[in-house]
Amino acid sequence: MGDDRRVARALLDRQGRTYAEEAGITLADRPGPLYQLLVLTTLLSTRIRAQVAVAAARELFAAGWRTPQTMEAARWQDRVDALGRGHYRRYDERTATMLGTGARLCLDRWHGDLRRMHRETGGDPAALRRRLTDFPGIGPTGADIFLREAQTVWSDVRPYADGRTLAGAKRLGLPADAHGLAGLVAEPDFGRLASALVRVALGEESAGEVTRTAAATR
Repeated sequence: MGDDRRVARALLDRQGRTYAEEAGITLADRPGPLYQLLVLTTLLSTRIRAQVAVAAARELFAAGWRTPQTMEAARWQDRVDALGRGHYRRYDERTATMLGTGARLCLDRWHGDLRRMHRETGGDPAALRRRLTDFPGIGPTGADIFLREAQTVWSDVRPYADGRTLAGAKRLGLPADAHGLAGLVAEPDFGRLASALVRVALGEESAGEVTRTAAATR
């Protein structure tokens, strides 16, 4: 267990930012940040590199579209252009449409406040996954992305570890279940650990480098 904790700490030291943080989202249990996470999730749900999705999200937010109201009001071509500036070009037109449609759904069903979705489901991850897949472009994998990041502010969802998180854990020889991983870090850090493990699974971080860094701290 001591070795596993050292590996987890080394990973957090090297890759301690969530994808939401990287996209410029100061995640909190408030309507704006939660909607911004939904936008990032939509972008991450396509077959495109995570860093491109993050860059595209930053462009959308820089344009001022941080709420469902402003996203829906934006011209479709302007959304396409912002995605292009983030080099999100293979799916830019389709995604620009989905962002507009998803913003309208967020307003109609949840009055622009995803905390309502959280309350309605009682924080149950399975129920939340079903609600999230109602949004265009978000399937089961996308729902996992949202909940993996949202657990930093929705404590009743923790510990949430999706398939990619567990794949990263396997590469590092860490426990292959959410509760086993949760025992390696302080509770508030688990969301950051989950995102960092995804980076290992995607090859954004080297498992070998992480284990060498951990070994050097003995």
